[in-house]
Amino acid sequence: MARSKSLVGLDIGSSSIKMVQIKETKRGFALQNLGVALLPPEAIVDGALMNSTAIVDGIQELMAAQGLKRGREVATSVSGHSVIIKKISMPHMSRDELEESIQWEAEQYIPFDISEVNIDVEILREEPNEAGQMDVLLVAAKKEMINDYTSVISEAGLTPMVVDVDAFSMQNAFEVSYGLPPDEAIVLVNIGASVININVVSGGISVFTRDISMGGNQFTEDIQKQLNVSYDEAEALKLGGESGADADAVVPQEVERVIQAVSDQIAGEIQRSLDFFAATSAEGQFSRIYLGGGSAKIPALFKAIETRAGVPVEIVNPFRGIEVDERRFDPGYIAEVAPMAAIVVGLGLRATQER
Repeated sequence: MARSKSLVGLDIGSSSIKMVQIKETKRGFALQNLGVALLPPEAIVDGALMNSTAIVDGIQELMAAQGLKRGREVATSVSGHSVIIKKISMPHMSRDELEESIQWEAEQYIPFDISEVNIDVEILREEPNEAGQMDVLLVAAKKEMINDYTSVISEAGLTPMVVDVDAFSMQNAFEVSYGLPPDEAIVLVNIGASVININVVSGGISVFTRDISMGGNQFTEDIQKQLNVSYDEAEALKLGGESGADADAVVPQEVERVIQAVSDQIAGEIQRSLDFFAATSAEGQFSRIYLGGGSAKIPALFKAIETRAGVPVEIVNPFRGIEVDERRFDPGYIAEVAPMAAIVVGLGLRATQER
């Protein structure tokens, strides 16, 4: 039988689009292509696509760079307030019975009209507990948002086949490169430009997820406002770059002060979510936090999260378990983009594993 083509991973983030192709080999997984296209400010706001033309152009730019033909099948992912993830208990039943009953069951857990969402469900533990109940993960996403994302992908000339959730895509990448510890809980945190995805994984299963509507853009906006510089200047200062003409008067200590203040604010929001998890879950203790996303490399943020959480924090490298040919890919570039590639690598891997 002819082997089916793997899907292309496509992560449409609010500041950039990431595209990856991963091939399954006899030795495991190998990186074939990787690209990042930056988006103009406010192309995506609160998960809503405000500048579809720029997004389509970005996808086509990556297609051209990677030699992708029109019609190639892709996996993408979504997150934010239009996505609801709930772990629920249901009477023990078969997969077919679950598919039939979940529409009715879902209504009590979803704050949207059931006709407005796409629903999927995953059985977490097949074995029923003493009360004859089984744990089920319910995921719902607004159809309007799904349609927006699949439309720009189609308009760019690609075929959307899978829509995943950001938090689970990062978990997929992490599992391949690090493995999931069977007897402890870890926290995967992806700090995107405008959304932070938190996923607590215990015993190899996701037990708590939350999306926070803030991220790396907060640094840029606060530097811009408080130090009176342009967006591009603020972005450069956030990343530790040199100040340009209209930022000559900016003192490094002032930048540090703003970055520290925003870092404390973001770390506080993450800690509040983890405190809520600890207070409401039997698996309240976790041993380590892994950070992904472009802002994971901001030292002040890394330290603020580690200080508040009181456990070791590590920046995730989703390429750790993937063969990367150093003759084709500059190791420096791979190391630089690795944290922000956590979601897109998970999408590319999911495709090769499941098709």
